[in-house]
Amino acid sequence: MKETEKLILYRGLTHGNVLEGFTQAMGFCQDGFQGEEEGHCSWGPAERDKMRSLCYGCFHALVGLSASHGFEGNLWQGYLAYLLVGHENAYSTACEIRGSVPGSINQLALHDFALFKEWFAYDFRKLEEALEIPGLGIIMDYQSPGQEGNVFNRRIRDRICALGARLGQAGSVEGFKDEVTKFYGEFGVGKLGLHKAFRIEHEGNGARIVPITNIAHVHLDDLVGYGLAKKKLVENTEAFVQGKKANNCLLYGDAGTGKSSSIKAVVNQYYSQGLRMIEVYKHQFRDLNDVISQIKNRNYRFIIYMDDLSFEEFEIEYKYLKAVIEGGLEKKPENVLIYATSNRRHLVREKFSDKAERDDELHTNDTVQEKLSLVSRFGVTVYFGKPDQKEYQEIVKSLARKHQVPMGEEELLLEANRWELSHGGRSGRTAQQFVDYLLGRM
Repeated sequence: MKETEKLILYRGLTHGNVLEGFTQAMGFCQDGFQGEEEGHCSWGPAERDKMRSLCYGCFHALVGLSASHGFEGNLWQGYLAYLLVGHENAYSTACEIRGSVPGSINQLALHDFALFKEWFAYDFRKLEEALEIPGLGIIMDYQSPGQEGNVFNRRIRDRICALGARLGQAGSVEGFKDEVTKFYGEFGVGKLGLHKAFRIEHEGNGARIVPITNIAHVHLDDLVGYGLAKKKLVENTEAFVQGKKANNCLLYGDAGTGKSSSIKAVVNQYYSQGLRMIEVYKHQFRDLNDVISQIKNRNYRFIIYMDDLSFEEFEIEYKYLKAVIEGGLEKKPENVLIYATSNRRHLVREKFSDKAERDDELHTNDTVQEKLSLVSRFGVTVYFGKPDQKEYQEIVKSLARKHQVPMGEEELLLEANRWELSHGGRSGRTAQQFVDYLLGRM
């Protein structure tokens, strides 16, 4: 029996082929050592060559994994920690966000962690010497070429590597279990635990939730002005992450005023409390039910984010969205809210010519209510209007201080006023573009 087949909870590991191959080689060498001591070594040239080939393949895969995921230092321990934090099973999903749990599941976890603890402690110099594989021991102290991986950002990579180092120093299986459980409680498990934001991709007959690794690290304090609007958004989000009643939220108003940035900021602020965001585009509404079914039983809180939401008269996707938000047979899960931004207050386009057309209708009010019924599904609406001259200048000064623009205030504001006259008027986006322009000239 392979060593990995002794696992109970942590089976079917992603990238588990490296673990399976190395543990097979470890067992082969251990049997050989025991046979030599007893005078009947079963090693033969063919078996040795097979194990050497297997180890070279695992060596190659592990170095490749370090490049794509940004691991360095003890690659073996970092890899094993990655397997533990990425595997969703009965124990890890029970512990995510909540921490330790009672029950017999703990005994099963201890069984698996005892195996992992042995693997964490393995000295690859033994394998290097036994199979004559030069450089294999470098796995235990690998210096990366300085590149960052494209799977995790640096923050997540560092957490996994730090966990690997702690697990390698664990003095007992119970201590090992406590470290893993603590990680699950603080950061969660799997892609939903390690990442803040996601997008969806349609494949086959369903949707796949894909992590976004490079989300803007904007914070609410970075957004100058709109105090009442931000307060309304924060109060609703805080109630949501605390498990209280909260509403779907629509942020509407002028372009470039910080609607999308505000939603990104609340996700950054409440990520540590289990808040996650899934970005959905209008053409993907058909996948909403599938996405919700994948996240409804997890211990996270999800904001389904729809940016720049609006519909032309000929577009009927809004009718499907209405049913998903409120009106379908299945109740929307308590851990899911919808946040949307739009430049239109009522989302569905209306024209003056509509009034003439309605005069010919028997039930004019029904047509009006049909178009207004979508926005009524959003219990909280927050208005973001264009800043006045003084507010615009405050935004410019704040951004200039943040980026240390070496320009006097009088000259800065004069140039900012000239910029907004030729670049679409006053807004937070215009101010940011102006400061980026100054930084580009520095």
